[in-house]
Amino acid sequence: MLRPTARLSASAAAARGNGLKPAPMALLPPIPLYRRLLRAHRKHLPLEMRVLGDGYVRSEFRAHRNVDNPAHLIGFLTEWQLYAQKIEGDGWKEEKIDPAKVEKMSDQQIGQLYELMMAIKKAREEGEDQEQ
Repeated sequence: MLRPTARLSASAAAARGNGLKPAPMALLPPIPLYRRLLRAHRKHLPLEMRVLGDGYVRSEFRAHRNVDNPAHLIGFLTEWQLYAQKIEGDGWKEEKIDPAKVEKMSDQQIGQLYELMMAIKKAREEGEDQEQ
């Protein structure tokens, strides 16, 4: 009779997570993540939102191209990977931003968020005007 060794059992349990929190996800390197984001936009977003989202992704990845701080880079990649997962599912529609994340944002990030919100509102208004 074959019995799994303790080492194999431990590695299988670690791969599943401990049930209390999800197993950590493997971070994609920047270029594959960038491509995944553009593919997710192409597949899951309407044209006007895709154009807006693609431009934002491009500008953010360009702005963070020369980041030297590993903690900053890991945070950047983690948030974009979570965003990609949300876009690939449909749970993101009508979702609100976590207030704890807003509290951690710098003034510049809040400014960018405001600009993004205004661009979305403008795109919606233009879409409504074209329908009438």
